[in-house]
Amino acid sequence: MMTTGLLLVQYTDGGTVRAGVRHDDVVRALPRNWPDTVLAILDSWDEWSGQLQALDPGALPVVPDARLVAPVTFPRKVLCAGANYYSHAEEMKTVRPDPCAVPFFFMKPPTTTITGPVASVPLPRGEAPGYDWEGELALVIGRPGKYITPEDAAAHVAGYTVADDLSARGRFQRPNAVEPFGYDWLGQKAQDGSCPIGPGIAPSWAVPGIEDQRLRLWVNGDLKQDALISDLVVGIDGLVSAASDLVTLEPGDLILTGTPAGVGLPRDTFLAVGDVVEVEIGGIGRIVHTIIAPD
Repeated sequence: MMTTGLLLVQYTDGGTVRAGVRHDDVVRALPRNWPDTVLAILDSWDEWSGQLQALDPGALPVVPDARLVAPVTFPRKVLCAGANYYSHAEEMKTVRPDPCAVPFFFMKPPTTTITGPVASVPLPRGEAPGYDWEGELALVIGRPGKYITPEDAAAHVAGYTVADDLSARGRFQRPNAVEPFGYDWLGQKAQDGSCPIGPGIAPSWAVPGIEDQRLRLWVNGDLKQDALISDLVVGIDGLVSAASDLVTLEPGDLILTGTPAGVGLPRDTFLAVGDVVEVEIGGIGRIVHTIIAPD
C-alpha cells in the first residue's frame, strides 16, 4: 500500500460519517469548528481550502477505529469522459482521438453507484454481464461554474480521487432496437456500486503534477492497467471546460477523466464473483473492491 500525503477523507468509527484527514495512513479528526461532511467543506471550498493547507496534521487527534467511506457522500453529479486515453482508443481499434474535439460524456447515478475505497460490489444479475474494470482519475469540483474557460478551469478543481468506472459490457448493445437506441449507456454504466472512489481527496495544491502521476489497476494481483495520466486525449482543464458547457458544475461533482489501455473487453476477460480489484494513483492512494454475488 502506497503512503500518501494529506487527504481529505470521510470516515465512520461505528457511528456517524464525519469529515477528517488522513496523513501518513493515519486518520485524524478535524477541529470542532469544521463542517461535519466533505460536501459541506466543498460547498465553501474557497474558505476551507486555505485552512486545510495551514493545518498541522500531527496536532490533530487520531481516530483509532476509523473506517474510510466514500470521500463524498454523495456527489451531486458524476460525469464520465469516454474514450479519453490514446492507448485505450488503440486497444479498442477506434480512430485516433482528436484532442481538439469536444469530449464525450455520460453520467452515473450518484446515490446508487458511489461506494467507498474498500467495498463489496455486486456482480450484475443475469447471464454474461461482461463486468469490466476501468481505473480512472476523478476530478472533484470545489468552485461552481458554467461556461468555464480552460484557462480558469484549475481554479474550480478542489482535488483528485481514485475511481473505477465498472462497466457491464453485456448490457450495452440492444440488437433489436432501432438507432439511435441500440446502445444502452444506462444498463452498461449505472449498475449499483459501479463507482468505487477514494481513499480520499488529494487537494490540487498537494499534487501539482497530477498528470505526471501513474495509474495502475490489478485484478487478483495481476497488473492490468499501467499508464501515465498524461496520456489523456483531452486534459484536465479541457474536460472541466467542456463539462461546464453542458451543465453547471457544482461543489462535490465528480468528473471521471477516462481509462487507459488494459480493460477486459478487447481480451474477452471479465470480472467474476470473488475477484479483487485494486486501483492506485500516485499522490492519492489505492482503493480495493471485491466482486460479490448479486443481491
